[in-house]
Amino acid sequence: MNGTETFRALHHGRLPDDPLILPGPWDAASARVFAEAGFPALATPSAGVAASLGYADGDVPADEMFAAVARIARAVDVPVSADVEGGYGLPAKELVERLLEAGAVGCNLEDSDGGVLKDPREHADYLAEVRAAAGDRLFLNARVDTFVHGDGDPGRAIGRAGRYVAAGADCVYPILAPEDVLPLLRAGIQGPLNALHRPAPDAPSPTALGTLGATRVTFGPGLQRRTAQALREIADGLLRQGPGTLPHTG
Repeated sequence: MNGTETFRALHHGRLPDDPLILPGPWDAASARVFAEAGFPALATPSAGVAASLGYADGDVPADEMFAAVARIARAVDVPVSADVEGGYGLPAKELVERLLEAGAVGCNLEDSDGGVLKDPREHADYLAEVRAAAGDRLFLNARVDTFVHGDGDPGRAIGRAGRYVAAGADCVYPILAPEDVLPLLRAGIQGPLNALHRPAPDAPSPTALGTLGATRVTFGPGLQRRTAQALREIADGLLRQGPGTLPHTG
């Protein structure tokens, strides 16, 4: 199997209590940590990569995003899918070419722009163009933004997802869907379903999200932000020790 075939196979035949867990690396170093820990594949978060490059989410120039994805993919031997936001306005063929050049085996594509939902028919047409250009070389994860930029109606989310699956999406991602809505989404959507895990004391575990209907679980920028918080605590501790006790790094 090539990387894309391996990645696609990871989404199928899974038990409900065994969803595919895809950590989100934001640079080559974090990607190596996740791969060495034993995760079979990775999925970059656009917001986490943006933070690592010094940008706000959504402000990363396309060239810098693709370069960051290429560094991540080059650093590990496991498949890497890339969050490329809304596609940066690129024609489908160019988007596919740039993803493949970066070494990605798949991508996330959002169905909103500037906080406004796209027309689902037009977005489905774009997804169909991406599928036609990619053939089976990319795993296409279609984000459904009904719960983050729409009215949160599960029926509308299922309707949008159905259009995207029909257009060739391999998986759909109703980002920020409430946990108690996942069974309804699972019942109404064909194929793999991506759920977002949010780090919080009362948040369901990835396994619990699987039992609710998720085929795969991603983390958005959550892992990058937790790492930044841990580093902030280390930095604060060093400062509290006083300048005379800071470690010498030569």
